[in-house]
Amino acid sequence: MNRKNANMTTAAVIGSGFGGLSLAVRLQSAGVQTTLYEKRDKLGGRAYVYEQDGYTFDAGPTVITEPASLEELFGLTGARMSDYVELLRVDPFYRLLWEDGFSFDYCQDEEKLIEQIAAKSPGDVDGYRRFHEYSEDLYVEGYKKLGAVPFLNFWSMVKAAPQLAQLQGYRSVYGRLSDFVKDKHLREAFSFHSLLVGGDPFRTSAVYSLIHALERRGGIWFGKGGTGAIVQGLGRFFQDLGGEIKLAAPVAEVTVADDKCREVVTEDGERRAFDAVASNADIVHTYENLLGRTKRGASMGRGLKNKKFSNSLFVIYFGTNRQFENLMHHTIMFGPRYRDLIADIFAGPDLPDDFSLYLHRPTASDPDLAPEGCDSFYVLSPVPNLEKAKVDWAVEGPKYKERIYKYLEDRYMPGLRESIVTDRIFTPAEFETELNSHAGSAFSIEPILTQSAYFRIHNRDDQISNLYFVGAGTHPGAGVPGVVGSAKATAGLMLDDLGASYPDPSPQRQAAIAAE
Repeated sequence: MNRKNANMTTAAVIGSGFGGLSLAVRLQSAGVQTTLYEKRDKLGGRAYVYEQDGYTFDAGPTVITEPASLEELFGLTGARMSDYVELLRVDPFYRLLWEDGFSFDYCQDEEKLIEQIAAKSPGDVDGYRRFHEYSEDLYVEGYKKLGAVPFLNFWSMVKAAPQLAQLQGYRSVYGRLSDFVKDKHLREAFSFHSLLVGGDPFRTSAVYSLIHALERRGGIWFGKGGTGAIVQGLGRFFQDLGGEIKLAAPVAEVTVADDKCREVVTEDGERRAFDAVASNADIVHTYENLLGRTKRGASMGRGLKNKKFSNSLFVIYFGTNRQFENLMHHTIMFGPRYRDLIADIFAGPDLPDDFSLYLHRPTASDPDLAPEGCDSFYVLSPVPNLEKAKVDWAVEGPKYKERIYKYLEDRYMPGLRESIVTDRIFTPAEFETELNSHAGSAFSIEPILTQSAYFRIHNRDDQISNLYFVGAGTHPGAGVPGVVGSAKATAGLMLDDLGASYPDPSPQRQAAIAAE
């Protein structure tokens, strides 16, 4: 399977999140000798893994949708994903809980979903069905047709505009949903998804309603061994193809001459020349710091700071010496406010007193992620980024953690605090220092209409001809399917520019694929 030889064209990918890893696999599969640089000691970027006191904690994304997009990466050279990664189905997708006692299991089975809607609001059954059809239309137009297409010029976006305008993509997720569904709880149940990609459902383009169809079509999955096991599997596959991984190798600079990237320079002084360079690092960090000595880098770095960036997150990872079997794998806990809380999260200027939470209990699907008879968790609270609220997280972080623990214990997890044996927190300050995220943003540029498609950072820089971008800051945006789609779009550009292409699988493998 090794595709390495001395005469290959070369590429560097900076950052090993899902976007960077997917791009590196695509390039190496096509015969481009690729080096993947990662600042931290493990692959994954936001999908980092903490191992602490016998517990395994996925740091970032835990919801895997559209597994076919991952399978496609392995299939480029005729390999099987199952040889590297095992996915476990999660159902219900989420259990949604409200403080007034209402609960809703967001599941794949349509009959069960409709039964719950009918029990809560019989008049919304038909509206939900029409919303689902609408979401399917968006999935086809916005994801299947455009999710892996680079928008390098304004006219490429204009060509796609009529279909999305007809589907009222200029409306907000919540506003468009409200045309179909009237019940307050159900509106919240079917609009919160944009928060998973850093979008305010009252401002984010209705195009993001396609997430509903994405989940209903392909289900929700989780990697056996955690999301980190998927990252490790992709890393092994990349190396089996002949790719090179450099861990604990933060990049200090990308040199440019005659509008072309020339060398990647690491903080320890290593300099290597490449035919092409792609960044999965934060877009502001890439321009302002890695390209900061160039006129283009300095100018873009300043300009990008005028864009609107997503919210941040406060995350607690904790392990308990008992199991909370009443809790699902994924639980969404809505606080007393919805619209007003989201407005405070995206606008500041203070840290809200209340919160809504996402609780992740991976041991519900994979008990091996904690000692026997124990549970591994993380709980995530969306919070303002560092520009929107000037919070000293070194002081407020421990206090905020205790507030969340008290809330969980009082409402959903009796005896929680006495059962906790290990924990750690990750605050907006760590998003800024550990992940180089501008303003501690968790999802890069906010996905509003005027910052989508052509208006995001282009997959290839407009002036530096061999500089490319992949990940949350470029098209189509954040989320695992989004950044994997960005890798497909960016790889297409790079391979065209480098004169490379994917191999045809062997006739035997083609026959096996057809049989599957």
